[in-house]
Amino acid sequence: MSRVAENLYSVLITLWVGALWAIGYLAAPTLFRVLDDRALAGRVAGEMFTYVAWLGIAAAAYLLVFLALRKHGAAFKSSVFWLVLVMLLLAVAGYFGIQPILAQLKADSFPREVMESAMRDRFMAWHGVSSVVYLIQSLLGLMLVALQGRGLR
Repeated sequence: MSRVAENLYSVLITLWVGALWAIGYLAAPTLFRVLDDRALAGRVAGEMFTYVAWLGIAAAAYLLVFLALRKHGAAFKSSVFWLVLVMLLLAVAGYFGIQPILAQLKADSFPREVMESAMRDRFMAWHGVSSVVYLIQSLLGLMLVALQGRGLR
């Protein structure tokens, strides 16, 4: 396989996992600490999480194809393949499953902010689910970084 494809494999893992950690554990908490308007901080953080989700979906698509072509039938025996697949499923579940629920709860609370409405408890519960999914994805990402060399063998 070409050197470019191998380099792209490593770069995409770095971008995806780096984005997960940078946005989730640096940028988003900073927004809530620095901005006086929590609703604005939430909207900006939500946009950043959208970019991370799409980056993850695109990166996972490439990584899975790369591994399938690189390892042929043995891809299914690769821990790297399964880590990428589970991370992809978590990204898809978060973006297409949990985020629409959170958006609907915000819309249902209009004209009030969701945290000042009757939807607050449901929003907090789903936000907690979203946070756990993101944490699991982030931890699997650390494993992926540590094991990425196995995908090249």
